[in-house]
Parts: sequence; C-alpha cells; structure tokens
Amino acid sequence: MNQKVERNKLNEFIQLREIEGVSDKWLYHIRFFVTTYLDYVQWKIDKQKTLQYLTLIKKKYSTTTYRKRVYQIRKFLSFLHIDWANDINPPSEPHYLPKRIVINDIKNTLLSFERHEFYKQIKALILLGGSSGIRAEELYQLVPENIELENRVVHINHNPDDGQSTKTKRSRISFFNEEAEQALNEYLAFYKKSNKLRFLFNQYHLERIFRENSIQVKDLRKFFSQEWDRRGGPTSIKKILMGHSLKGDVDLMHYNCQSEEDLKKIYDKVMCGIVSSI
Repeated sequence: MNQKVERNKLNEFIQLREIEGVSDKWLYHIRFFVTTYLDYVQWKIDKQKTLQYLTLIKKKYSTTTYRKRVYQIRKFLSFLHIDWANDINPPSEPHYLPKRIVINDIKNTLLSFERHEFYKQIKALILLGGSSGIRAEELYQLVPENIELENRVVHINHNPDDGQSTKTKRSRISFFNEEAEQALNEYLAFYKKSNKLRFLFNQYHLERIFRENSIQVKDLRKFFSQEWDRRGGPTSIKKILMGHSLKGDVDLMHYNCQSEEDLKKIYDKVMCGIVSSI
C-alpha cells in the first residue's frame, strides 16, 4: 500500500535537519531534492515509482550530484520508516585526480584580472584563499569582522543563524600571509567606500567573474594544500587549519592539542617564504 505524505512531514524533516546545524543554503537544496522527488511520485511513497525516479535522475546528473540527491531522498524515506529505504545505495564516488596548481598559476590569474574593475577584491580573495586554505563557501560567508589584519587571523565561524556554517559544524581559525594582509587592507578600504558591493565576497558576483578563468575560487584551497605539502608542512596542522573532519584520526582527536599561538608559529614557519614567490 502506498503511503501518502503530508507537507507537514516534509517540514518536520527539514526542521530536524536544521537543528543539526545545516546551513540555510544546504537546507534549501535538501528541500528542493526531496520536493522534486515527491512531486514525481505524486506525494505517495511507491517503491517502483521511486526506482523509476532514481533511474531517471541517474541519467541526467553527474555521479556526484546524483549521490547527493539519493542520500537526501534515502534519509527522508528512513525518516518516514519506509522499510526498503536502506536498499537504496548510490554508486561509489568516481576516481578523482586533483588539479595541480603551482605559484605561477596564481601569478597568472592575478595578472589576468589586473585591469578588472574589482581587482582589489579579486586579489584579496585569491591571496586570502590561497594562503589560508579555507573553503570557497566559507570565503563567501566572511564579513569584515571575521578578519584580524594585525594578527593575520581569519575566523571561520559555524553560526547558521548568522548565515555562516562549516562542513564539520565547528568554528575554527586559519591564518594568511603578509601579502594577503596587504591586499586585504587595500580591499577593505575600497569595500567601505564602494556603493556597488553589499557583501565582502558575494558568491554569485565572484562566480560570474571567474567563470571563464582556468583557476576557480574552489581551486585556491587546492593550491594551499599542495603548496603546504611542497614546503614540508605537517599534515596534522594542515588538517586543523583547513577544517578537515578529524574522525578516525586518533592523534588529532585524543593527543594533538595546539594553541592559536602554536598554530601561528607553525604556519609562519611553513608559509613565510610564499610571500616573495607570488
């Protein structure tokens, strides 16, 4: 017998995800994924129609996108106590070979934007992202108060009520180098005077600017990770600064505890020479 789904059950599911600390943006996507599925099955849970829908979207989307949708649909079905929900298993993530990014790629990207109207913003974004290793989504959420220029510290906050969230649902800090400090100083002065910029690093605005560029905003994090390793930096500290999940890492979960001063000292030792290289 098909189970009819009332809209209040979807709302309840979304509320439960919200109290987990999921960001507003991801909540929007979850609601869209589940609602699209429910529209297809006419808000009646039917195994055959569900399989038809999953087959349909598997052909339409990339494996990564398909996996995201399947996980949310399966989670919703489990929430409804559908006994066959756990039989739904998405395919494995395809093998991924990271793009190799070196200092010359960063230099060339800066040069390509040199005459751009928002060059000060673009330069600050590139140097901050490339020297701090924070995620593109975290960059887009930053506000001026998150940046301590004098200490070269950036605060990555998990506070969904203020529109800021992290993948691990934990706040953290990272650092940036002297060149990023100078670029940020110049940009913040420009930002305060500008009547065209409402946000420090608006996602839509910047994705449009970088659309045709070989280096995307998300690649700045890759550069940081690769450059840190090229310089022989400790992997444990890189994980902390980049906000990786520490689950399964016994050393970081139970033994390795570093103060902000400890982290800053290690960061400067590894990344200090990068300033003169860019």
